[in-house]
Amino acid sequence: MMAKAFQKIYTKITQITKATCSVKATDVGYDELATVEGRLAQVVKIIDDEVTLQIFEGTEGIPTNAEVIFLGKAPSLKVGDQLSGRFFNAYGDPIDGGPVPEGEERQIGGPSVNPVRRKQPSELIATGISGIDLNNTLVSGQKIPFFADPDQPFNQVMATVALRAKADKIILGGMGMTNDDYLYYKNVFSNAGALDRIISFMNTTENPAVERLLVPDMALTAAEYFAVEKNENVLVLLSDMTSYADALSIVSNRMDQIPSKDSMPGSLYSDLAKIYEKAAQFPNGGSITIIAVTTLSGGDITHAVPDNTGYITEGQLFLRQDSTVGKVIVDPFRSLSRLKQLVQGKKTREDHPQVMNAAVRLYADAANAKTKLENGFDLTDYDQRALSFAKDYSEYILAIDVNLDTVEMLDTTWTLLSKHFKPEEVNMKREMVDKYWKK
Repeated sequence: MMAKAFQKIYTKITQITKATCSVKATDVGYDELATVEGRLAQVVKIIDDEVTLQIFEGTEGIPTNAEVIFLGKAPSLKVGDQLSGRFFNAYGDPIDGGPVPEGEERQIGGPSVNPVRRKQPSELIATGISGIDLNNTLVSGQKIPFFADPDQPFNQVMATVALRAKADKIILGGMGMTNDDYLYYKNVFSNAGALDRIISFMNTTENPAVERLLVPDMALTAAEYFAVEKNENVLVLLSDMTSYADALSIVSNRMDQIPSKDSMPGSLYSDLAKIYEKAAQFPNGGSITIIAVTTLSGGDITHAVPDNTGYITEGQLFLRQDSTVGKVIVDPFRSLSRLKQLVQGKKTREDHPQVMNAAVRLYADAANAKTKLENGFDLTDYDQRALSFAKDYSEYILAIDVNLDTVEMLDTTWTLLSKHFKPEEVNMKREMVDKYWKK
């Protein structure tokens, strides 16, 4: 990057670590971008005139007399309608071979919306995945994570949500993705003809890990533009927040900060909250809803990343391999949407809460019957029917490949209830049974 005329160039680096360097400079702002020997860097600490820069590509090979040029601005994104259908890197530069989009340049990473400027979430976000829409219904302005093991098909789930979700714009932020994952998203979106409402910011394993820290802010800056300026309902998909946290850990350790639990920085909670708290329902009708994948290390829910995430978000979605049907399902026992009551039976059909409660209770009865079977006890006729129901329920409702709208989802569940149980066994209101029970 060429230096501009009359631009200050600093050539005396006072300290170099694995990821940062320090230089004495004045009139420099926090988060300001710079180049160090041509490599992009960002100001992460200022003490008097001692400025510490985080170099995205690492410091290997940088001499103490390297040229340091401050660019006078923080990372930014040009927002506008031209973002639609495009793929960008962590800096907001196109990676799909298309032209650089034009638009208003906005600094990323701004503050979240003042709570008094928000509206109570009240609109349904239908994902098209019945295991979510039936038991863990999402609401506009909600923030919720997917907890999944690394070997589970969470990227396929996110792509499915992107294609099926009833939202005006879908913004995908990919962090630490393999090239196969990146190409998978690109091909799925292109083949489905859905690119006009999808915007993607991608960091792959071939890119410096530190660049992942920019991806959520890039995605959310674009989301704020469409939600606030265009009054659109925007769904932001972030994958994988564990990769984001790992990048935070790398930077923290290389800056010789004292690590907290699981080698994560002590600021992890604040770093995650800064992202998730951007979810909001705006009074003018626009909204930002965040669904983020958090992969679990060995299924450990107590790890610092999922542990802190659970305190910030409004529920969680668990993926689990169901050995009975051989499919990945949305686990109804470990999943929870804390805002579902705001739309169930109000924005969906009146029987939704009753159907959800009855199906989960009967699924729990099947789990008890399975335990009895494993311990050598005889099963009753009810136990046998509960097990049969649980198999069908997993295959036709909970499996992630089931694509039903909210009405079809409820009708299918009524069919399963009618197939395996008597009306008096489902413990539902008589008027609901009379109206919807399948004869």
